[in-house]
Amino acid sequence: MSDLFEDYAVAAARTGAYDEMFAPDQVARSTYRQLEGALASLDLADVSSRADSMARTFLDRGVTFDYAGEERPFPLDIVPRVISAGEWDVLERGVAQRVRALEAFLNDVYSKMSVASDGVVPRRIITSSKHFHRQVHGFEPAGGVRVHISGIDVVRDGAGTFRVLEDNVRVPSGVSYVLENRRAMAKGLPEAFSQQPIRPVEEYPRRLLSALRRTAPAGVDEPTVVVLTPGVFNSAYFEHTLLAGLMGVELVEGRDLICRGNRVYMRTTAGEQRVDVIYKRIDDDFLDPLQFRSDSMLGCPGLVNAARAGGVTIANAVGNGVADDKLVYSYVPDLIRYYLGEEPIIANVDTFRLEEDDAREEVLDRLDELVVKPVDGSGGKGLVIGPDASPEELETLRRRLIEDPRGWIAQPVLQLSTVPTLSGNKFGPRHVDLRPFAVNDGEDVWVLPGGLTRVALKEGSLIVNSSQGGGSKDTWVLAQSRNVPIEAEPRHSISIRERTSVWPVESSWRDRQAEQQ
Repeated sequence: MSDLFEDYAVAAARTGAYDEMFAPDQVARSTYRQLEGALASLDLADVSSRADSMARTFLDRGVTFDYAGEERPFPLDIVPRVISAGEWDVLERGVAQRVRALEAFLNDVYSKMSVASDGVVPRRIITSSKHFHRQVHGFEPAGGVRVHISGIDVVRDGAGTFRVLEDNVRVPSGVSYVLENRRAMAKGLPEAFSQQPIRPVEEYPRRLLSALRRTAPAGVDEPTVVVLTPGVFNSAYFEHTLLAGLMGVELVEGRDLICRGNRVYMRTTAGEQRVDVIYKRIDDDFLDPLQFRSDSMLGCPGLVNAARAGGVTIANAVGNGVADDKLVYSYVPDLIRYYLGEEPIIANVDTFRLEEDDAREEVLDRLDELVVKPVDGSGGKGLVIGPDASPEELETLRRRLIEDPRGWIAQPVLQLSTVPTLSGNKFGPRHVDLRPFAVNDGEDVWVLPGGLTRVALKEGSLIVNSSQGGGSKDTWVLAQSRNVPIEAEPRHSISIRERTSVWPVESSWRDRQAEQQ
């Protein structure tokens, strides 16, 4: 084993977490043996130079994020996360199952509300959610789909079992890093790609565009799709430009759109052009100043009425945020049973609902042992890890929980699984989570093989969010057999716009391996 893994076993034992690469005896698990062999041939100078090269590539391509008001290249670690074909099969089915249940729930919530009248979820929990919007109650979205794109966050617990941590069906972000991570890793660790069949991620833009087109308003044969961005100052602007470019559609801001006669038009140099599908990357509150925040300059007046009249498809649908509510999350296993008649394939993390008296009393007695989260929080904001909090912080939290129990949930402190991560002059165990992305076209839910693995770069930290100093890893899903197409570098370097009309032709595993070599 490389000297880079010296003392790794001691550090891994100190975390008390499930390590995905090494068993407790420091023998590489079968999924990682090929990767271990590739890393064993490298020394610190090789690893450092490759890591620096990947960082420069990200900076040159504009793959950055906002951290403390400063634009930085998104940290990508040189050790990928590897998921076996069998494990991925479970994740894929579990994520698709969850998306179907949330789709049914949102359709129900904004129509009959049967889930409440049948006693599955209390009505007050739904209607008191910050992102429950009465403005869109009572109409069917054009195309019949509400959850076009979703990101379901999953983690491994101490036993190595995957569990769902939260749902993102409002404006899920991060898929651009999945695409860019793969591009960078193909150059940073090319020898590892030739040794095992890794499922590609390049299909995502085509799948997304196909789903958006299939959910266009009825009677539109050649729908026009646009990506609606808040603008260059948004932290995910790189993703907006990348996806628009890869799909070959226009990237627009609210000022580029106009609504007239319950139709949406885009201003162009050749005149107005009708828009049929809007992939919105704006929070609902800023989408339409006639319906939500009247001071918003990011959206376009009339969009909600156009959607209500069936004149335009908005993806994801307005009002989806009620399913992102972390209190509603605690009911999703019940929603799967209620709407699908199935048992959940992937379990939730155990969750205390502070609205329930017994649960609240237990949480208040154990604040120093639990993780407490605001139900509408994102990016790790507002989260309090009890064992790491000071007595003053816990007392402040106690008062807030008593004043607003609906606004919080509590969970046990999960020692998220670890994966080797470069730190200084050697590899150390760092905690990770995973966000698989799913695309729903109304008939099928397709799950991108891999997803975004986020990693906490500080030793012992459980906060993986990039806004809190976290980084990422490329996620390799192994194919069942070598007849399945695998990832390979493109033959030519082409621009984003050129890529939009040149989709990879499926080839055999041997063809792709030969091309890569």
